[in-house]
Amino acid sequence: MNHVNMRLLIAKIPYTANIPALLVPSLVWNGQFAVQMFFAVSGFLITSTALRRWGSLSNVNVRDFYRLRFARIAPLFILVLLVLSILHAAQFKDFIVKPKTGGLGRALLAALTFHINVLEANRGYLPGSWDVLWSLSVEEMFYLFFPVVSRLLGGRKLFVAFLFGLILLGPFGRTAFTHGNEIWSEKSYLGSMDAIALGCLTALIASRTRFSRWVLRILAASGIGILTFILGVSNRVYSTIIGRSGLDMTFLGVGTCMIIIAATQTQWKGSRILGPVLDLGRHSYEVYLLHMFVVFTFFNLFVSIGKPMAAVPALFLAVTLFSGALGAVAARFYSDPMNRLLRKRSSRGNLGSVVENRPPLETANSPV
Repeated sequence: MNHVNMRLLIAKIPYTANIPALLVPSLVWNGQFAVQMFFAVSGFLITSTALRRWGSLSNVNVRDFYRLRFARIAPLFILVLLVLSILHAAQFKDFIVKPKTGGLGRALLAALTFHINVLEANRGYLPGSWDVLWSLSVEEMFYLFFPVVSRLLGGRKLFVAFLFGLILLGPFGRTAFTHGNEIWSEKSYLGSMDAIALGCLTALIASRTRFSRWVLRILAASGIGILTFILGVSNRVYSTIIGRSGLDMTFLGVGTCMIIIAATQTQWKGSRILGPVLDLGRHSYEVYLLHMFVVFTFFNLFVSIGKPMAAVPALFLAVTLFSGALGAVAARFYSDPMNRLLRKRSSRGNLGSVVENRPPLETANSPV
């Protein structure tokens, strides 16, 4: 919805004219907040799974960790880069990497070495399907060092101190350390890794502490309250001291982690009516990497029929549904089989679940 909204604004289509000003950003401008929440979930899942597999972070097998990450991330990532390169060479207007940003070769180098965010901060935005890779750059740079740092620091206390350091630096990574660079304020490593660190810390806490039911209820209510406030009045938050100091993202990560602990230790399950949303979550990696192809396809169709205002809701709905469908198809027929194939030699028995008495979460459909 965030990226459809951006296309509509670029095309100067005033579709929000009759929508309350407070509601618009809450619906279609929360993409950055969504990535922050995803980072927290990612940190929790990766750390929980590592604890289940190796017993402690100091025992993480660095080689196996990298092999497992490669199996999950690389197949679709490489395929997407290949498709983007072909579309660039064929001069499709929405996929051309301009010379001012370094051209195709520079974009490929940045993507493969996890610094798309650095490239954009220095040279400007890449086309939409390339731009979304910035978050993968942040996430995979974190996990590039995760097993090594886990082994080197050894004890839990030292690793916790390391995580707290990232959490404390997060707000500065979004403000003082950006030196006025708007792109870097949104996509810097330090400005995003605090959420991953919060997720890791949450996994460590959940693995050692069993909270009472009333504490879990307080955590769930508090987390929902924080998310509702920040996501619901996001345009107002930016103008407050919370937003200007970069703490809004920190609070959002904390609220997300509160809900994660409550959901994990109460073994909460979504109702059947939430099935489609759960499927979007299971295929989040595929949906994220592929959704811009759907956005451009349907937006160009929308433009070709004259940009009728009445069709805007249908545009949002179509992009959402087809992005989910494309992600599901990609997962079932490509990512999952490749994941299983590449992991086959790495698998050592039961991979373990991050939630007690539940089927293993680290399946082929999981983002970890």
